[in-house]
Amino acid sequence: MKSNFTKCLNFVLQDEGGNTDNPADSGGRTSRGITQYEYNAWCSLQKSPGGDVFLATDATIAAIYQQQYWLPNCDPLPVGTDYLLFDMNVNMGPRQATILLQRGLGVIADGHFGVITMAAAMKANPQVLVPAVSNLKIAFYKELEREQPKDIVFDRGWMNRVANVQTRDLAMLAQTARHESVFTRLMGMVS
Repeated sequence: MKSNFTKCLNFVLQDEGGNTDNPADSGGRTSRGITQYEYNAWCSLQKSPGGDVFLATDATIAAIYQQQYWLPNCDPLPVGTDYLLFDMNVNMGPRQATILLQRGLGVIADGHFGVITMAAAMKANPQVLVPAVSNLKIAFYKELEREQPKDIVFDRGWMNRVANVQTRDLAMLAQTARHESVFTRLMGMVS
């Protein structure tokens, strides 16, 4: 199966936007969703000159996303579930993303993405899982706003993102089902 990373990255980048240095955002200076701090660390690990994250190449931004948020758990997941987890990894961090996914899967929500979580995710129906986890994401953001009232400024963006991810996920699932149906019919003609 071919990786769905590029398609999912394009969706994430649409929601992340361009360059920002919002004083209300604890991430600080950010380009296409990658903070200056992440970019500096990446450059250090790659033994490449750092600089302003606003000037980072698209290829570097994609490499950071793949290493930091896609690998190792998104690639083997079914279409739909891969994007759901990837987007949450980016937006709330891999541990919290795993906890919400585990709650949606009905397994122990310990934040560790191991074989139990992977097995449950591989068996889950993404058409059921995506809306269930979307509701958990909304509840998470609302709780975050109660705990950190200053974060209410991000509510509209968070709610739009939840809706965008769910819509795109369900569209990807429908497209995958159509392709599988056509393939099955073609294989029936060949045999």
